[in-house]
Formats: sequence, C-alpha cells, structure tokens
Amino acid sequence: MKLNLSNIPRVKTISKEDFIRQYFKPQKPVVIERFIEDWPAYSKWNLAYIKKVAGEKTVPLYDDRPVDYKDGFNEPHATMKMNDYIDLLNREPTKFRIFLWNVLKEVPILQKDFSYPDFGLRLMKGLPMLFFGGKDAYTFMHYDIDLANIFHFHFEGKKEIILFDQAQNKYLYKVPHSLITREDINFSDPDFEKWPDLKKARGWYCELNHGEVLYMPEGYWHYMRYITPGFSMSLRAIARRPKNLGKAIYNIIVMRNFDNIMRRLKGQEWIDWKNEKAVTKTKNT
Repeated sequence: MKLNLSNIPRVKTISKEDFIRQYFKPQKPVVIERFIEDWPAYSKWNLAYIKKVAGEKTVPLYDDRPVDYKDGFNEPHATMKMNDYIDLLNREPTKFRIFLWNVLKEVPILQKDFSYPDFGLRLMKGLPMLFFGGKDAYTFMHYDIDLANIFHFHFEGKKEIILFDQAQNKYLYKVPHSLITREDINFSDPDFEKWPDLKKARGWYCELNHGEVLYMPEGYWHYMRYITPGFSMSLRAIARRPKNLGKAIYNIIVMRNFDNIMRRLKGQEWIDWKNEKAVTKTKNT
C-alpha cells in the first residue's frame, strides 16, 4: 500500500494573474516546467560549475541522524570543503546534505545568474537559499518555521517531493513543540503497520527535474529525496494568511525558545517524551 498522494499539477509556464488565481489564492501546489529558461543559471548551474565558483568554501553538512538534545538549532553534523563534498556526491551515495546555504552571503557571484520572478508576491530578496544532496539523501518531513510561500527551483538531476497541507497534521505523527514528524517514518516507503494513521493523510507528489520550479503554499509539510545528486534554490515570500502569520510569529518567538529551554532542562528525556507524544496524540484523533 502507498500513501494517498495526488500528482502535483504541472504547467509549462504561467502568468502572474493565473498563478495568483489558480494556485496562490486556493493554496495549491504547482510545478512550472519552463519558467527560468532565460536565466543564465538554467544553462550554467550544475555541480561542476558550483565546484568551480565555490570549491574552496567550507560548507555545513547535515545527515539523517535523529535529533539529539545536545544539538543546537540547525547545528551542522560535519563540515567539508565544497570541492570535496561535490567529489563525494559524484563518487558514491551519501547522507550528507547542505541546507539553508545563503547564496548572497556565501557566493555573491551566483546572484548574477538568476532574477527574482514576479509571481505577484513580494519575495524576500535577502534569503535565496541553496540545498544540496547525494543519491537517496533525504530531508525529514517538516514544514518551515515561518510558514512562508516557497518557490523551489531544482538544478541537475532529479528529486522526489511529497507535500501535505496543515490540515493533515492529525495523521502525520507530528512531534509537539517542533516542525517535524517522527523521524523514523520512511515517507518513500512507509510502514503502515507501525504508522497506521498515515493511511488517512492526503498529500501531493512530484518528481522535480532540472530547471523546474515547485510552488509550495504556506506551511506545507515537505519531504524531499534526491533521486540523483543535485541541488535546489528556494525563494520565499512571507505568509499572507493571518492565521499562518500568527503561527509563524509564535514558532519563532515562543515555540523555538521554549523547546531550547526544555532541552537544556530535561535533556534526552524531553526528546523521548515528544516522540512518544507524537504517537499518542495521533492515535487519539
């Protein structure tokens, strides 16, 4: 049995007006296939080019180990020169990923290769973020702390993406006081005997190819697995719906700080309690 997933709609290109009406207002995802063919990045950006312009940069790496109470917020598990990391990606599968790597800050020359598209939303121009991964590397199912509208542009290779909206929270084994589901769920091939409520969740699926952009509406859960080595860039626009904006402010000011305090006070006991609560709360819905 598979997850109950619908294919994300695909369009070749789209006008600002149609995007707002068909996807932003109803908060539905879409893949736009040929939106950035006029960007220099479309033809230039691949792993070899990144190695050329950023090879000497030391990059933060993350893998799929479970959250530990000693880990700081977004604290990397390792570091490596970009040269060595891209050699690793090309040589063999690896769990190491790069995420939230700021293009403007780290490799300013790359900003000449793309522009900020007009989707009818005000994009946050200081936060173009890059994400890299090797074959079969994946992110835990999560949603972003600011519940932003996200435009995810993929380069080189292919990745699979599974999305759920916030209405599915009660079926996803969401860990309280955090932005993730249980980390031991394999969303590519879930064990429904262990996680039976996942059968009730309704989500979206796509495979994203070079040069395509995925729109993820406000607060959407996302799981991403690299089918081949590659990388993506995300541009974001602030949440517009009052409920989501309020939740974003709460997450940043209250939830994140409360969780950090409890980690310091309770240690691993706090992490274990949250993981247990994710199961009991889901069973009781």
